[in-house]
Amino acid sequence: MRIAVIGGGIGGLCLAQGLRKHGMDVTVYERDRTPTARLQGYRVHIDPQGARALHDCLPPALWQAFLDTAGTSGQDFAFLTHTGKELLVLPTPVHPDPADNHHSVSRITLRQVLLGGMEDAVRFDATYERYEHNPDGTVTLHFADGSTAEADVVVGADGGTSRVRRQYLPRAERIDTRIVTIAGKFPMERKNLITDRLWRGPAMVIAPPGLGWFSAPHAAPPALDGFGVTEQEGALMDNQASYVMWAVGTRRLPKPYETKPHEKGPHEKGPHGAALRETAARLVAGWHPDFGRMVEMSHPDTVSLLPIRTSVPIAPWQATNITLLGDAIHSMTPMRGIGANIALRDARTLCAELTVGGDPVAAISRYETQMREYGFAAVRASRKAADQFVSTNPVTRWAFKTFLSTARRFPPLQTRMA
Repeated sequence: MRIAVIGGGIGGLCLAQGLRKHGMDVTVYERDRTPTARLQGYRVHIDPQGARALHDCLPPALWQAFLDTAGTSGQDFAFLTHTGKELLVLPTPVHPDPADNHHSVSRITLRQVLLGGMEDAVRFDATYERYEHNPDGTVTLHFADGSTAEADVVVGADGGTSRVRRQYLPRAERIDTRIVTIAGKFPMERKNLITDRLWRGPAMVIAPPGLGWFSAPHAAPPALDGFGVTEQEGALMDNQASYVMWAVGTRRLPKPYETKPHEKGPHEKGPHGAALRETAARLVAGWHPDFGRMVEMSHPDTVSLLPIRTSVPIAPWQATNITLLGDAIHSMTPMRGIGANIALRDARTLCAELTVGGDPVAAISRYETQMREYGFAAVRASRKAADQFVSTNPVTRWAFKTFLSTARRFPPLQTRMA
């Protein structure tokens, strides 16, 4: 059985590693020209379900490489007010088995680990365009350079703008939430200039109505040898290895980047880093000075505009030898930090079903039945969290702050929240 994975992101590569671990014939088609064509991105939070998926799909050497290259982010999750007042700190329990723990990883480094030993299975510079069914039940894939490939099973893991999804499930929509975030990286070497709470662990700020703030530290060891990274690329990655990622969100950017009512959202190619940094600073003006300091001391090259989009859950469809994974089918907002973990869960689930033998369409049907339930539940939960993140209702904000302050006096409630 020839399995084609369209897209070499976290979910697609994890699936490919798991299938190869079971001796299956899999090829990944990735549009990037080289393994290190995109050296950007922020930290990724891997929760226990994501860690378990990596543990089960990766060969032992690469699982250890994942652990060796994972960073530290602090285990305590803090809720603060925009004035810097601490409302509640939730401790996260640490388990003896790293597969049951939380991890902070560089998106760049994680991809290098997932590419380990896959030189013969990943075809780079392969921009997928469309597929067609053949009379014998196989599928022919067409690429932008005019080349083709045949497969018995096709897995669309090509992200939120998935071309596989657009052809296979055109009714599966991805919409703009009209929420936008500006994100950046505050260098960890300047941590002495901000309060300990903002660099010791993740922090959610209950901000004034219409605004939200989240930040999380990431300090990673530069253990990159053996993963196809050149010295120059490794230096670039090391320079980004220790930072506090921050993101400020709103439904409406201040001028001159304000969106008009008829627009779906701010243009992706709009303001550059320096202008975005200035806009973010204006959004947090009047807050505790540490928030403005974090924004202003972030290099403009690390500051990005991130419009928040989400999938819309749809009714079940008839399974075939084509399926979807990760953001290609259940793209979600980042407000709960679960998107990558759900994609990894997809990879583990689909790998388990495909490797038991038997009819691959039946295996895909079993996978999709599970994936629709947990994947679309995550879509709904993350959309709700996004709306709460930038809520304009002052009563809701007051009620949540009151709840957090009350929870400080009840340890069992804190445990359940954690």
